[in-house]
Amino acid sequence: MKFLYDDESFSFEALRAAGYATYGGAELGEVLVTCRQIPEGDEAAWSTQWAATAARVERIGRDALAAGHRVSAREALLRASNYYRTADFYRREDPAHDAESARLARASQQTFDEAAALLDTPARRVRIPYEDTTLPGYLFLADDSGERRPTVIYHGGYDSTLEEDYFALAAGALRRGYHVLAFDGPGQGSTVRDQGLHFRPDWEAVVTPVVDFALGLPEVDADRIALVGTSLGGYLAARAAAFEHRIAACVLHDGVFDCHGPFAAIDEIAARLPGGLEALMAQNTQARWVIRNGLWTFGLSGPGEMGKAIEPYTMTGLADRITCPTLVLEAENDQFFAGQPRQIFDALTCPKEFITFREDEGGGEHCHEGATALFHQRTFDWLDGVLGR
Repeated sequence: MKFLYDDESFSFEALRAAGYATYGGAELGEVLVTCRQIPEGDEAAWSTQWAATAARVERIGRDALAAGHRVSAREALLRASNYYRTADFYRREDPAHDAESARLARASQQTFDEAAALLDTPARRVRIPYEDTTLPGYLFLADDSGERRPTVIYHGGYDSTLEEDYFALAAGALRRGYHVLAFDGPGQGSTVRDQGLHFRPDWEAVVTPVVDFALGLPEVDADRIALVGTSLGGYLAARAAAFEHRIAACVLHDGVFDCHGPFAAIDEIAARLPGGLEALMAQNTQARWVIRNGLWTFGLSGPGEMGKAIEPYTMTGLADRITCPTLVLEAENDQFFAGQPRQIFDALTCPKEFITFREDEGGGEHCHEGATALFHQRTFDWLDGVLGR
């Protein structure tokens, strides 16, 4: 689905930012006027213009808050958080030493945190014990009654942030009476920037402590915990569910069997080009971002290490260990994991369901960006049935 740009990566990220308007994370007009000032493929202009829009909208929120307008402040700060995240997206040449990248990330976190405190039921910041440190999270409650409710444990994927999790899933869950425990695992959001944690393939070592933490919360129905993982999280959640059997249901958004595919595709294209991978990264926004983001989030020193690092991220020999009902989602035009949802679905032996989101209904992009309401309708309707709601 082309959206505002011919550049596939710019088109997708603009659609991603705009799609969160469903839950107050964007205004279409703000997206349009920002994008029209950003030339095709100009990553510097992308960061500058999105940061300017974010700062302007943040000022609206702060002025509203100072004047006592709680709802207006919340709405503006939510949008600002999404825009700051978007401004930082392509700043991956050297994010560990990029002061502007760090500023944008902090601004996204801070504006969201202030907005989360202004929700009708304020979100609760949590730190989840993990090995010799903690993982950052938010507990979103459907209400303040203290009632035990079915709870979704949610994490993103290759480039998600904890703050984005609200728009991507939590807001839709809350409307339907679910609690949500969202968290950043190793390699995600602030864990890589602030704690030096990197992705690991044995994601059950991450999710099991989160389940332990959830079971200690009085609002969580211990018999109705669902796990949802987005994008690369489709592999991570599947891997965790193969070992963590306290999970009552799992949603792979979207299904991933083997994470090596996107990196192998880049290598194949690079091999056909004079100049190889360096030339491809110079001319292709998506390839450049995929490699740079991977170096940072996996803790690697060079592109040549990517292939070996990603090899363990596979469900080969593990899919049949998943015992809980599992929903596998697929995007018709997925540019990263085409064919993989069907592959993991066919390998599953648990109760399972498969849903394809088509291009002609607006859900054909990777993880159904631009069709958030449709994604939530189908996912939570399925969860309602599986969890007996």
